[in-house]
Amino acid sequence: METAGKVITCRAAIAWTSNAPLSVEEVEVDPPKAGEVRIKVLSSGICGTDNHTLDGTFPVPLPAILGHEGAGIVESIGEGVSSVKPGDKVILTILPQCRKCDSCLHAKGNCCLKEDIFSPVGLMLDGTTRFTCRGRKVHNNFGASTFTEYTVMHEISVVKINDAAPLENVCVIACGLPTGYGAAVNTAQVTPGSTCVVVGLGGVGSAVVLGCRAAGAARIIGIDINVGKLARAKALGVTDCLNPRNFKKPIQQVVVEMTGFGADFTFEAIGTIETMVAALESCNLSYGVCVLIGVSPTGSQLSFDPMKLLSGRILKGCLLGEYKTKDNIPLLVDDYMKKKIDMDPLITHTLPFVKINEGFDLLRSGKCVRCILLFGDPSE
Repeated sequence: METAGKVITCRAAIAWTSNAPLSVEEVEVDPPKAGEVRIKVLSSGICGTDNHTLDGTFPVPLPAILGHEGAGIVESIGEGVSSVKPGDKVILTILPQCRKCDSCLHAKGNCCLKEDIFSPVGLMLDGTTRFTCRGRKVHNNFGASTFTEYTVMHEISVVKINDAAPLENVCVIACGLPTGYGAAVNTAQVTPGSTCVVVGLGGVGSAVVLGCRAAGAARIIGIDINVGKLARAKALGVTDCLNPRNFKKPIQQVVVEMTGFGADFTFEAIGTIETMVAALESCNLSYGVCVLIGVSPTGSQLSFDPMKLLSGRILKGCLLGEYKTKDNIPLLVDDYMKKKIDMDPLITHTLPFVKINEGFDLLRSGKCVRCILLFGDPSE
């Protein structure tokens, strides 16, 4: 492309500080270095983790360009890049797959040791950034940064997908869909005829519902304080809806009484200690499996009586549904295109990129499951 090797000036939404609206302004995006890819972003989801980052619950180095759930087209590549080429359609993932570290080489591991999630520094692997605004260097976000018209990522985090994939919505397959869907089919390994509980019915929780249904769960109990989310979850496959505010007793006690002995599988997709404990206590004390997905505030400590596990319960964590990104994301895109996974109901709103702050308002109000930002013509 004619922009290859040159600095690109484009628009990006910058978080200069936490607890403030994002500022859409011009940034300079440097060319990719060796092992890097510059991408024209065409769509990006607004994830709950983005909001946790913006409100300071999950702090990252600022100023930064946030966003980690994107899809776009490769604009140019750095030296040594071989898995993608200019013009390829790609998913921009939060989680790399270097295929060389201990985690990548393990059959079940997917937390690549080159990730920038758990102790984020907001820089490329060489310790520098490719973004500049107002003469000031700007950090990236989890190695992705999708709230910009152009971004630079490491090749190990960029996933080539089917050329026929609709870029206006497959960005959800970068984070929300695999995180929830994979929690059900991979982490918990939900069984046919089972009873499942999903605590939190936002984008990730709704994807858990899709996974439970695909795995053949007979009963899916959805828990949320947002009445609108409960109604939408019913359409996805939730069989029983519970609003904790309608009960005087703890919601886990309600679940145990409803099911007799507790659910076979429970999922926490909010990120508070209270809801994590509720999810754990909602599952069967002998063979129940509880999966924690929600991102908790930095420094949180989960505390519960260890006797709750001694009886046989299993408590598990889950990162991106245990999917290895380079290997599995293209297969999820193909399954979506073959209509084996219907994730379209998860996308309740679309907005032009410049209205990004309106998208965050929708998320905070609980009026949307997933809002997608569109940057231009997806057919470009």
